Amino acid sequence: MSNTESTENQSNPSFQKKVWITAAIVAFVVTILWLLKATFSVFLLVLSGALIALFFTGVSNMIERKTDWKYGICISISIIGTLLITAGLFWLIGAKVQSQISELIETIPMTLENAKENLNENVLGEKIVEKIESKNAMNKAEGFAGRFFKSTFGVFGDIYVILFIGIFFSISPKTYVKGMVSLVPVKGQDKAREVLDKLGEQLRKWLKGKLFAMFVVFVMTAIGLTILGVPLALVLAILAGLLSFIPNFGPILALLPAVLIAMMQSPQTAALVVGLYVLIQFIESNFITPLVQKKLLDMPPALIIIAQLVMGVLTGAWGLILATPLTVIIIVLVQELYIEKREGDESDDESEGTDSASVSHA
Repeated sequence: MSNTESTENQSNPSFQKKVWITAAIVAFVVTILWLLKATFSVFLLVLSGALIALFFTGVSNMIERKTDWKYGICISISIIGTLLITAGLFWLIGAKVQSQISELIETIPMTLENAKENLNENVLGEKIVEKIESKNAMNKAEGFAGRFFKSTFGVFGDIYVILFIGIFFSISPKTYVKGMVSLVPVKGQDKAREVLDKLGEQLRKWLKGKLFAMFVVFVMTAIGLTILGVPLALVLAILAGLLSFIPNFGPILALLPAVLIAMMQSPQTAALVVGLYVLIQFIESNFITPLVQKKLLDMPPALIIIAQLVMGVLTGAWGLILATPLTVIIIVLVQELYIEKREGDESDDESEGTDSASVSHA
C-alpha cells in the first residue's frame, strides 16, 4: 500500500470509527477482567454463604418431612438449633480444646527444633536445613503465606459475612432464585430454573457427603491417636476432620503437626502416626466418599487437583477450600448449557436425516 492510500485510510471517518470501536471493546474486556479479579474473592464468600444456606435448608427440609410444620418454623429451628448446638459443643469441650491449642502452639517450636537437630545429623539433612533457613527461602515463604492466607475482610469478618449471607439465603431462598431467573431473557427462564435446581441438588448432595466424611475422619483420628498415646489427640483430630474438607491437600496439612508432636516421643511413634493418617485417608477416599457421594456427578480427581492449584494461586486459602464446589458448578453448567444442547441438536439432525431418507426411498 502506498503512503497516499495509507493517508486516505487514516483520514477516512469509517476507518477512524473502526479504530475507536476496537479500542472501546478492548477497554471493556480489560475492565470486565479487572472487575472479575477484584471481586472474585467476594464471589467466594457468597458461594460459602450459599453452602451454609444449603446446610440450613437441608436440616429444615428434614424437619419439615418429619413434622409437616411450616417452612418458617422449620428454618428457624434449623438455624437457631445449629447455632446453639455449635455453641454448646464449644462450651463443653472448649476449655480442653483451648488448653490443647495453647499447648500445641508452645510445642511446635520445640518440635521444629528437634526435627532440625535430627536433620543436622547427616549431610543431606544439613543441606535441607540450610536451604530452608536461607534468607531467599524465608522471604519467598513469607510472601506466599501472605498471599495464601489473605482474606477479604479479615478472618472473623469473612466468617461474619458468610454466616449472615447463609442466614439471609435460608430465610427466603425463593426470592433470590426468582431475582436471578428474572435477569435471564424470558425464553430462557425455564431452563435457568432447571439449571439452578440441578446446581442446588448437586451441591446439597456433595455437602452432605463431605460433612459425613469429615465426621468419620474426626472419629477415626481421635481413636487412633488416643490408642497410640499421642498428646493433644482431641485438637489434632478436630484439625484432621476440618481439613479433610479440602481434598488432596487437607490431609497433608493435618498430618504435619501430628507428626511433629509424635516426633517428641519417638521416631517410631511418628511413623505410626503417618501410617494411621495414610490408612484413614485410604478408607475415606476409597470407601466413605464413594459410598456417600455415589449419586453425585463424576468429578475426575485430576480436574479437582488442577482446580485447587489454579484457585489456590489466584485467590489463596478460600480458593483452595472452595475449588471442589466450584468444579461442581462448572461441570453442571457445562452439562446443562452445552452438552445437553449439543446432543439435542445432533439427535434432531439425525432424525431430520432419517426422515429425508425415508421420503426419498418412498
